[in-house]
Amino acid sequence: MNLPNVLTLSRIPMMFLIVWLMRESFTGAATAAFVLFVIAGITDWADGYAARKLNQVSNFGILMDALTDKILVLGIMVALVDKGPDAGGIHMFLFLLILCREFMITGLRLVAATKGVVMAAESAGKQKTVTQIIALGGFLLAMVFHVDCVRWGAAYSADIAYWVEWIGRGFFWICTVMTLYSGAKYFRKYGELVFKD
Repeated sequence: MNLPNVLTLSRIPMMFLIVWLMRESFTGAATAAFVLFVIAGITDWADGYAARKLNQVSNFGILMDALTDKILVLGIMVALVDKGPDAGGIHMFLFLLILCREFMITGLRLVAATKGVVMAAESAGKQKTVTQIIALGGFLLAMVFHVDCVRWGAAYSADIAYWVEWIGRGFFWICTVMTLYSGAKYFRKYGELVFKD
């Protein structure tokens, strides 16, 4: 197990910690969830950088990088769906659109792998991941202002939380469109692996 793969796989336990912290009510839990999310986002960049620098790029790393990104993002989205759109969460319908796309592309990756083709991340897929991370970061940062900063007595915390949450919502709509668009691009490029024997 090399360093890039350790960084990649670290996002799975971090997702569980983030979701647990999101559901806790003690002061500092929301801040800790946001900080962990930022660290998880950094590992998404660092694993690829380390793999290239150390010449440790592997098919396992390419596949697991995409898979752990999905696990991290979808896990946090499930927690936000559970909160509900009226309590700082997201709409179930948008989540289901994203979930369907992610499963379809994962299935496409598995079929491609059985035929000896490794689907590397496309630029549209990377842009989709960036918009998802910004959207989820907005929701988590809004929780920091709404819960922790209010308890700490920071000025204008509730107002800031409101606007940060709406920024998160705006990016969530963008990331939904980007998710569907990048999924369509993958199927245009690799779809014949599934539909043609």
